[in-house]
Amino acid sequence: MGPDGFTSLKRTATTGSATLPASTAPRSRGPRSRQIAKTVNNMKITILCGFVTILVLRGTIGLNLGTPQADAEKQNLMEEANRIIAEIRSDGAEPDDEPPFSPNMTFTFGPKISDWDQQRMNWLRQHPEFPNLVNGNPRILMVSGSPPNPCDNPIGDHYLLKSIKNKIDYCRLHGIEIVYNMAHLDKELAGYWAKLPLIRRLMLSHPEIEWIWWIDSDAMFTDMVFEIPMKKYENHNLVIHGYPDLLFDKKSWIALNTGSVLFRNCQWMLDLLDTWSPMGPKGPVRDEAGKILTGFLSGRPAFEADDQSALIYLLVTQKDKWMDKVFVENSYYLHGFWAGLVDKYEQMVEKYHPGLGDERWPFVTHFVGCKPCGSYGDYPVEKCLKSMERAFNFADNQVLKLYGFRHRGLLSPNIKRIRDETTSPLEFVNQFDIRRSGHDSKSKL
Repeated sequence: MGPDGFTSLKRTATTGSATLPASTAPRSRGPRSRQIAKTVNNMKITILCGFVTILVLRGTIGLNLGTPQADAEKQNLMEEANRIIAEIRSDGAEPDDEPPFSPNMTFTFGPKISDWDQQRMNWLRQHPEFPNLVNGNPRILMVSGSPPNPCDNPIGDHYLLKSIKNKIDYCRLHGIEIVYNMAHLDKELAGYWAKLPLIRRLMLSHPEIEWIWWIDSDAMFTDMVFEIPMKKYENHNLVIHGYPDLLFDKKSWIALNTGSVLFRNCQWMLDLLDTWSPMGPKGPVRDEAGKILTGFLSGRPAFEADDQSALIYLLVTQKDKWMDKVFVENSYYLHGFWAGLVDKYEQMVEKYHPGLGDERWPFVTHFVGCKPCGSYGDYPVEKCLKSMERAFNFADNQVLKLYGFRHRGLLSPNIKRIRDETTSPLEFVNQFDIRRSGHDSKSKL
């Protein structure tokens, strides 16, 4: 495995196995075909640069200015340049020559790892410069991501930028590392399932990380002071927002939400990922698994298998095996459904303060069903975008307060000053620094 990427390996299952599908190890791409692809792509880029150079010369020294023929040639050049750019962005440098996935095989990530806890312990002992605890607190890596291509809806990229800015702010204030992924690490586990191979790869590549915190790109932190009570989870390996009664009594497909989840870096988690992933390969496997999940889970519409439904199914049907290490959290909003929160921000400011993390001041506001990057969603686009704008500015005001500013309104990108400059600025640092507020709120709670 090279340092710049990896290829998921698949173990074949025996004929007649009742387990859900996977694939064989992909064939490596030959060096000659790789070189040809690179050469072709370089030629395209060279041609594009030539077109751009001609356009610049025309614009600066006036070649063929003002004639219909020149205008037509210019239009043709622009169209050709746009075509080449689109081709490069969509096709990439190399063709995909991996064999198609076979539904008669059971998906696996690769060779089974069974001694990860021991391997990791030995590595940590040999590398004291990379501790898994920092100042007595477990080392956390926040992970989010989005597809590698531009959004179908152009404004979606703008809100992805706002969302990652929001996450970077939270991580900066609380000393958390962050990774934002835009690569498909396994083409079979795309869509809902893309987080699983990414989380596993990060676990194995960063043994110093104790917890990996996955958060969807359409979720925003709206309490910038609140900190997850990690000591509460010392005896658990998976922390997920949900409700035990909906999970076990009603078997509801929304009993848990996988949009904001904590995964401990341990052997137990590798085993869970191995058991969870076989419903994920796209195509017939995912379609058939979706039928099983719809038949088992109450309220679930008929559609292909998704990671959230599959996890609920797994925890219900194999409760004795997994649930001792799963913490179903609902004392604060590790996931907060946006529709019931965004219109209440002004009342929250009047009555409460950040650092609570619950319905009084939600820790995370998650825009489930909005799909700002896609071409469709479960809610009107205008309502979703306005709500996301309100959530971003509500959180951003908490950050800007230290610098003496806030947004002019929760729907306004413009800011205004809220206090005058002073010759003693450190007084305001002590008063308004979110890092200090976080420690103060924890002592009060």
